[in-house]
Amino acid sequence: MIPEAKTAVVGRALQEAFGVNEFEDIRMLTAGLSTALVFRIVVRGCPYLLRIITRTDAMNDPTRQFTCMKSAAAAGLAPRVWYTSTEDRISITDFVEARPFPKTEALALLPLTLRTLHALPPFPKMILYRDYFEALDGYIQKFRAANIMPASETEELFQLYARVQSVYSRQDAEMVSSHNDLKPENILFDGTRVWLVDWEAAFLNDPYTDLAVTANFVVTNDADEEIYLRSYFGEAVSEYRLARFYLMRQALHMFYAMIFLLLGSSGKLIEPNAEAPDFRDFHDGIWAGEISLASTETKLQYGRVHMNQVLRNMRTVRFQDALRIVSSAA
Repeated sequence: MIPEAKTAVVGRALQEAFGVNEFEDIRMLTAGLSTALVFRIVVRGCPYLLRIITRTDAMNDPTRQFTCMKSAAAAGLAPRVWYTSTEDRISITDFVEARPFPKTEALALLPLTLRTLHALPPFPKMILYRDYFEALDGYIQKFRAANIMPASETEELFQLYARVQSVYSRQDAEMVSSHNDLKPENILFDGTRVWLVDWEAAFLNDPYTDLAVTANFVVTNDADEEIYLRSYFGEAVSEYRLARFYLMRQALHMFYAMIFLLLGSSGKLIEPNAEAPDFRDFHDGIWAGEISLASTETKLQYGRVHMNQVLRNMRTVRFQDALRIVSSAA
């Protein structure tokens, strides 16, 4: 199950961490879209998580990933780290037995978790991108170059998004330690507390990014949004913060639309007017573990879900108000 090329280094990791050369049981974990190999192993009767990074690039840098993970673990946000090797690209941490995470509890606990995360000493910067906006610019260029959707179908979308980019503040002083990939499989609830895992995408970033990602799953209406942001900031939410949060949510919808339409299309032309699932229903399904994004068709559906949502949102009065408010504060 473990690649032959990694057998010796895994044995060395077990020896250094636990004083043994072998595990008693192993099971591959397949949730998520990471290229890393992830296993639940049992050593001396206790379960642990073994993670093997299979490629190293600017996005999969083990040094940055392990630095962020250790910082989060020291703060009680990530499981205990037993072993890391940047050379061998291996880590061993505690294994968390996850339980269902009711949305009511998630709405109460996640903002506090994010507030603690964002208060950590600064994570390393991402070498490839300054922030999500630069990353999104790259995916928009790839999307346009792929010619998988008629330009006439995306003209309004890109024009409206350009307005977000033109007003949104991107000051280095505002950047905080961020996870950047808080989808449900990376948020584990043990029945009492929240654990964040998979630090592959962690770097210094805009705090509203993490807030926007988790909001896709736990913020379902205006009342939830008020509770969520008030809990995170620890005070009444200002007009500016509400506006900035709303604009970041649109940027994230664009981000996911571009990535998943590219992944789901496999380079083929996308039918522009095809039906797409409801945004709320689709995200509720992901949160409940009923929908996996592993298949090409589901990736394409997810891209459509976000594209439809961002277009719908950017045609509203609230979008115009958010642009005005954020622009006036610049």
